[in-house]
Formats: sequence, C-alpha cells, structure tokens
Amino acid sequence: MGMITRVRGRIRANSFGVDKEKTAQSVCLLSAVLLLPYCPRGPLPLLPPPAPALYSALVLPVVFSANYRYPVSILKTIVQAIRDLAKKGWKPLSGFLKRVHGPIDRAENLFLKMKNLSLMMNQIVFLMLSDKVLVPQQRMTCLYTLMFYNVIAYCVSYIKELIEKEDWSPYVTLTERSQIKHLAMSATKIVLEWTKAVTFVVTITFMLLFFGLEQGLENYKPSMMYTSITWLYYLATEKVFVEMFPGILIFLQLEILENIENLYAPVILRCFTIVMSSIFTLILLPTASWRFLLVTTYINVYLRTKELAQNSGAVLQKEREILNRYRKATNEEIEKFDDVCAVCLFAMTKARITPCHHIFHADCLRQCIKSSDKCPMCKRELKFD
Repeated sequence: MGMITRVRGRIRANSFGVDKEKTAQSVCLLSAVLLLPYCPRGPLPLLPPPAPALYSALVLPVVFSANYRYPVSILKTIVQAIRDLAKKGWKPLSGFLKRVHGPIDRAENLFLKMKNLSLMMNQIVFLMLSDKVLVPQQRMTCLYTLMFYNVIAYCVSYIKELIEKEDWSPYVTLTERSQIKHLAMSATKIVLEWTKAVTFVVTITFMLLFFGLEQGLENYKPSMMYTSITWLYYLATEKVFVEMFPGILIFLQLEILENIENLYAPVILRCFTIVMSSIFTLILLPTASWRFLLVTTYINVYLRTKELAQNSGAVLQKEREILNRYRKATNEEIEKFDDVCAVCLFAMTKARITPCHHIFHADCLRQCIKSSDKCPMCKRELKFD
C-alpha cells in the first residue's frame, strides 16, 4: 500500500511539473495574442472610445493573473538576472546620486529656512493653480487675492498685538526696576507705535474706499468656491493664523490628539496644504503645461513634504514613539483614579498608564519624561520588561 502511494505521488508530481510548464508556455503565447490589438497598427486604437477601455478591463487582469500564476521558467531566469545586475550596480549608482543631490539638498534646505520667501512662493503657486482650475477665464486674480489676504493678515496681527500687549507705557527705562527714562529708546518706541497705528488706520481706510467705490474691480470677480478654498489655504499657511490653530484644537478638546495639540497642529496644516496642491495638480494634468505642473509639484508638494518630514512630522513621530511605550488606560482604570491627572489636577477622558500602574495625561507624562525617567507619583524608574 505504501509503495502504491509513493508511485502515485511521483506520477502526480511529474505530471504536474510537465503540465505546469506546458501551461505556462501556452499562457505566454495566448497573452501575446491578446496583447496584439494594442499595437499601433492593431484594431484597438481605431475603435470608438468605450471599446478600448472595456477590452482592457476584461483582458488585462486575466493576462496578468495568468502569467503570475503560471510563469515561464526562462522569464524567472531573466528576472533573477536583472535583480542581480541591479544589486551590483545599485551601490555605485546610489553614491553618484548622493554626490549629485548633495548641493541640491543644501539649496532646498536653505530655501525652506527662508520662511517668508518660501511661504510667499507657496501661496502664489497655489493661487495660480486655483486660477487655472476655478476661474480660468480671469487674469491676475491670484495677485489681487493675495494682496487682499495680506492686508487682512496685517490687520489681524496688529489687533492681536494690541490685545496681547501688557506694557502700554510709551517710555523705556534703563533697567526693569529703574524709573530713569531712556530718551533715545523711548522716542524710538513712540515713533514706532504711532507708525503702526497710522499704517493700520490708512490700510483700513483705503480698503473701505477701494471696495466702496469699486474702482479697478471690473475684472476681479472671484467665485465663492475660489474665495473659500484660497482663503482656507491662506489661513493654513500664514503665520498669524497658524499660531492661532493650536488654540482652536485645544478648545475642541479632541480625545484622539491626547492633549498634544501643539505638535499635531503644524502637521495637520501641512498635510492639508499638500493634499490641496496635489488635488489641483491632478485636475490640471490633461490641460496645463508639464513645465507648470512640474514647478507646482516641486514647490507645493515635494518641498512641503520634505519640510513636514524634517521638522514638525519628525518631532511628532518622535514624541509618539515615546508615548506608545505606555499603553492607553481603560475607562475603568481612569474612573478608579477619580478621573483626575496627578500632574495637572485636571479631569481625564483619555490617559496613559505607566509600568507602575499610575495614570497621567499623555502630554503631562511626556513633559515629565523630558526632565526625569522616573514616575511623577512614586518616583520609581520607568522600566519596561
């Protein structure tokens, strides 16, 4: 009985091996026949538009899956040879690319460090994308829009400065506790404050006159969609509004952010700008010139992604890796500790638990770990098995 089983196994293995190779060759030949209509002189390019798409949807998945399941042995050899060749040539090629990309990388980092210039370029490029997508019939809409948004940002920043101002004295003393006035510094401060105030009043006046008299606005007629999208993008990039965004997240008290809104805020804003620029670039692929799309992709997608990966994204990832060492506390564990964090004494809806079974806000625990590797409650060293 055992001998019969072994013989059957050998016959089956041999038959399957022969059949598999023959099947692979048949599949290869059949695939070549099915792909012939794609040739320039084949019938497929001459057919009406629905026919090529329908043929591709029906034939290509079958061809790829069949060749993947029954590959020809010679193709395996060719693929392996290509892989070996690529491995041998990758090291010198990567070294050459690093030497070539080195100066480019330094220039990109220098450009990103010039915050005002890179930000202005980013805004102009996105507004140009918006012009081509949302108001293609109009001209120079992006420049008018950016000018108005900059005026609004200046007014908001000045009002914010007045609200947050603590020292309203027009004089500057020699020291903090001295009563002796520094005449030169006091005069400079008075002139500067009056210049800001006069500039603010003149800006508001000219804006009201400009919009009230409607002079020069005959060719400036942005749509509601254009204004909404560009204004959201401007809010996500302009410094004065970016600084307000963490406060909005803190006010919303989103549990998923775990009280580290200051780290999530720049990441959310940069992801939003990258996604918006990518969507508009994809929309313009069939119509816009490739040079324009290449520039917009490089400035608004690639450089913004690089900045995200190097700065705010890297900081958030590092802090998340530290926090992920501590598991999230369950609702029952939080209730057991009366829903109060021992560090900030505020209520907890989400928390992290230490190896010594003490519960803290994620941000409170993160701040404590920066100064010490011991538990804030029992002072035990935070060790993980």
